[in-house]
Amino acid sequence: MDRQAYIENIQDHFDNPRHHGVMDNASISMKGGNPGCGDIVTVYLKLDAQERITDYSFDGEGCTISQAAASMLGEYVIGKTLKDVKNLDYNAFIDDIGREVVMNRPKCATLALNTVKAAERKFRSMQAEEHV
Repeated sequence: MDRQAYIENIQDHFDNPRHHGVMDNASISMKGGNPGCGDIVTVYLKLDAQERITDYSFDGEGCTISQAAASMLGEYVIGKTLKDVKNLDYNAFIDDIGREVVMNRPKCATLALNTVKAAERKFRSMQAEEHV
């Protein structure tokens, strides 16, 4: 895609977010934010018995890039396992959403991905506590 196509895709995800809303029956939820710019996102993951993400949603507020990236992330994580999520590459995600467009705002572009990775760590911690 060219720069304009990336911009239009980001704007479309911001105006018409996919996977947006609170998930009442989430297996795990995690709130994250960028205090410096006011972006906030809460991610919700529904897991199956093999720790595969069967559903994802997010809620939050912030700049166009942070909220569009949270929308786009759903396509990245649904169908993946938590182990896959742990190994997701930030650079590949930034490339897919439009590096040239978001390169000056990497924290905004990766807020949702960082939050999903934090949710994976929270899930592991909760599992460890159950086995104590």
